[in-house]
Amino acid sequence: MRDLKHTTRRPAQTVKAVSQNRTKQVRKERKPLNFRRHLKRAGRLFGGAALLALIGFSCYHAYRGLSRIILFKLDTIEVTGNRTIDRREVIALANVSPGDDLIKVSLGKIGEQLEKNPWIESVRVKRYFPHTLTMKVTEREPLAIINVGYLAYIDAKGAVFKPLNDGDSLNYPIITGVTEDDLATDPTEAKRVLQETIKLIALLKQGELFRLDDVSELHYDKGFGFTLFTVQGGIPVRLGTDGYGDKLYRLARIFKELQPQMLTLEYIDLNYTDKIIVKKVFG
Repeated sequence: MRDLKHTTRRPAQTVKAVSQNRTKQVRKERKPLNFRRHLKRAGRLFGGAALLALIGFSCYHAYRGLSRIILFKLDTIEVTGNRTIDRREVIALANVSPGDDLIKVSLGKIGEQLEKNPWIESVRVKRYFPHTLTMKVTEREPLAIINVGYLAYIDAKGAVFKPLNDGDSLNYPIITGVTEDDLATDPTEAKRVLQETIKLIALLKQGELFRLDDVSELHYDKGFGFTLFTVQGGIPVRLGTDGYGDKLYRLARIFKELQPQMLTLEYIDLNYTDKIIVKKVFG
């Protein structure tokens, strides 16, 4: 009986040991991560991407440079609207020439350079790819010559824009009575007077019997207003400060009769609402 009990206990211990051994065999040891291998792989990928980016960047700039040289080379320069200024002078002021890179041409800078010329009021500069640059010029037109201590052209907006030089046309009426000092010290009043002068010139242009062609000078006086001087005989025609249209109309009605007597007249006074005074020279 003792032997039987001893025999039955030993198999239990054996089973327990086997079970523990099986459990130990199931567990596997984790190997440490190989960071160096992963870093090498990432480095290769990054280097490849960087190389591709460098090649693409180089190809882009090479293409862009080649395109500028071949595709966008300035070949045609068009100038329109110029009458007084020669085309070659406009191009020289713009500082452009065939063969320039059309992309690099600064349209704003060209406009600024051209508007430094007193004849040019405004300019529109455009480029048309692949080879053309256009400059549309708007020139000032002289309306009269103003004597402000020196002779200068004045345009239809009342702007004194260009001193006269040798060779400039003198075939314009002369405006006097506004000085250079007036323009500097009281520009608002000077501008008002010049605008009134321009209106008066417009009325004279519309005349049929007494016209702008019959006037050599328009003089302004702060106290007496405007006085015109005729081409024939230099006779003063006093207009005053207002009502120029009606006064000129009354003069036109008798001007044809006065023309044969112009050399005998001292002045014509229109500065009245309902009459004209014509004073003759006696003696």
